[in-house]
Amino acid sequence: MAKLYFYYSTMNAGKSTALLQASHNYGERGMRTLVYTAKLDDRAGGKVASRIGISSEARHFAAEQDLYIEIKKDLADGPLACVLVDEAQFLSVAHVKQLSRVVDELNVPVLCYGLRTDFLGRLFEGSAQLLAWADNLVELKTVCHCGRKATMVVRVRADGRVETSGAQVEIGGNDRYVSLCRKHFVVALETGQP
Repeated sequence: MAKLYFYYSTMNAGKSTALLQASHNYGERGMRTLVYTAKLDDRAGGKVASRIGISSEARHFAAEQDLYIEIKKDLADGPLACVLVDEAQFLSVAHVKQLSRVVDELNVPVLCYGLRTDFLGRLFEGSAQLLAWADNLVELKTVCHCGRKATMVVRVRADGRVETSGAQVEIGGNDRYVSLCRKHFVVALETGQP
């Protein structure tokens, strides 16, 4: 029986690496996967790319797409072992419902990987919906500079100061985001220093 999975974490926990490894494992056994990433994140040229240097071609999802219809049409080319979605925090409520239909009606597992919260500790729309609808929730872990589990992320400016306002979505990597434990997240927002 297929399931909807949500693998969530902060930045630098290996979400994209885990997705790419899963896709590779299926492919190595002759099984076909579909890999998606958010159209708005074009840092890797539209691919899913890990900071450790591996990448894969990917389809893109955007607000206007019906992922259920697209994936159902793709089944005409043969069975799918699973659908893998990177940057899942950017999914819409409708997308998560469509992916749930892929699981429930097409019996294809869907593995979503993304951030849980933004730089102010607020849930992303896609993450909130996945936390509510996923069959399995899996936290991928990374560490704060103090050695504790990092559960939050702050956004920093070019001068290293922590941002406490701004748009929820701003694409960036290690130059813009720092993963912290909750204690140091609160301190960073109060002092402006990560």
